[in-house]
Amino acid sequence: MSDDIGFKTAVELLAAYRQKELSPVEATEAVLDQISRHGNAVNAFALVDEEAALAAAAASEARWVRGETLGPLDGIPTTVKDSSLTRGWPTLVGSRSIDPTQPWDEDAPYVTRLRDAGAVLIGKTTTPEYCWKGVTDSSLNGITRNPWDLSRTAGGSSGGAGAALAAGMCTLALGTDAGGSIRIPASFCGVFGLKPTFGRVALHHTENFSSLSVVGPMTRSVIDAALLMNVICQPEDRDWSNLPSNYLDYLNGLDEGVANLRIAFSPTLGYASQLNGEVSDCVARAVNLFVTLGAVVEERDPSIDWPIEIYNT
Repeated sequence: MSDDIGFKTAVELLAAYRQKELSPVEATEAVLDQISRHGNAVNAFALVDEEAALAAAAASEARWVRGETLGPLDGIPTTVKDSSLTRGWPTLVGSRSIDPTQPWDEDAPYVTRLRDAGAVLIGKTTTPEYCWKGVTDSSLNGITRNPWDLSRTAGGSSGGAGAALAAGMCTLALGTDAGGSIRIPASFCGVFGLKPTFGRVALHHTENFSSLSVVGPMTRSVIDAALLMNVICQPEDRDWSNLPSNYLDYLNGLDEGVANLRIAFSPTLGYASQLNGEVSDCVARAVNLFVTLGAVVEERDPSIDWPIEIYNT
């Protein structure tokens, strides 16, 4: 990746802020510049609020100068998906069926956590209508394309988030995932995505429609995802399904390696009959790397059938 500011990780930006080598305003201007240059081609955003982002970055810069930062994400350019309630911005979920002119005066719990931590919200990333497929296009926003190859899809349903990260249009992003909507675009766009345990990240009641759907981090590094998890997984009383705090610091242990960890691996999950050979080879190389690093990898198939009928129901 480029050494440009737009491609720096959150951890790198925070270190640069501390050393007064960069400011939140410069970081925000860098991602906005990427959006200006490549936004039309990639089409990763349903909404960009340049004025609000620059104002938030200026406020963050002043806090850094005073040594009074709000939290661990202060000044980090961040996006949310257009399925997440965000105060002051419409949440249209890629659909023409929602009235954009209604009051938008509430944040989802995890968006509140981002604000409390000082994140600079850039805008809302694209999703297919109601997040309901593994590619990102809609009659409302058009087609979101893969920055690595504009003839290819960015995946979905958090395709805008994956594309924005890969193109240096944000530093951190939030996605949602029920059947792969974080993991698919993370894979397609070459970024990191995590589907947390259900209940670990508190949801707004309008999102809590199944025990499959969660909100999670999408980033360009594992350490950034851990940093973001520490912020968004704080308990929230308004969500009946929210788990109590596990008191984990997700940054702990990242450098301890995988020696002696037991990993179960299933190439087919016991039912998949059509595997892409190139993908299978990539996964096999990853398995071999875990073994080389000292992990104990055991091939196991779960006793389940093809789940698409249950999922569609």
